[in-house]
Amino acid sequence: MGVFLTCREQWTIQYHHLGLSFNLKPFSFKHTGLFPEQAANWDWFSSIIKKANRPVKILNLFAYTGGATCAAAKAGAHVTHVDASKGMVGWAKENAKLSGLPETSVRWIVDDCQKFVEREIRRGNHYDAIIMDPPSYGRGPKGEIWKIETSIYPFIQLCEKLLSDNPLFFLVNSYTTGLQPAVLTYMLSTAVKANHGGHVIADEVGLPVSGNGLVLPCGASGRWER
Repeated sequence: MGVFLTCREQWTIQYHHLGLSFNLKPFSFKHTGLFPEQAANWDWFSSIIKKANRPVKILNLFAYTGGATCAAAKAGAHVTHVDASKGMVGWAKENAKLSGLPETSVRWIVDDCQKFVEREIRRGNHYDAIIMDPPSYGRGPKGEIWKIETSIYPFIQLCEKLLSDNPLFFLVNSYTTGLQPAVLTYMLSTAVKANHGGHVIADEVGLPVSGNGLVLPCGASGRWER
């Protein structure tokens, strides 16, 4: 006789440190709509935003369900949230509302990230910080292939053109084994630090295992900070 377990269709969790709330939903591809290891990055850039003591514009690319968007907006930034999936942007809006964010704090964009960045460059728009959480593989609306190993560095170079004259930070996340922290360091150093100064640090991100004190690896993050 088999035993079958059922899971609720949706539930809500809180990240009390920043006053955020998120709707989670189980998916067949093993995602629940949130990557909790990113809380370390949320804390990091929230502190930078608060210390800036000025209006801060942030571009969040491949923004998924809006964890970083909500954290940045909660810290006082105005965020442009871009994702190619209409469903994911809708989910992110739910999280923003659940977290008590004003509607004016986020601009929601359903679009291919590269196409959007290219248009923003032509428009002459600029941002004080950029966050990107690119997929390992994807296809654009016209069948364009995104493969992170070959696409990410040219895209970082392209996005650097959107940074303001006094930028605050540039964050790149990777869940691909080929993009180790050292590689993220090299890319941000040559594409961003070379033009804006500051410093770069990259490291693995993970989830602490309370039972044995170890950390479950969950990818890597590269941070440039002015």
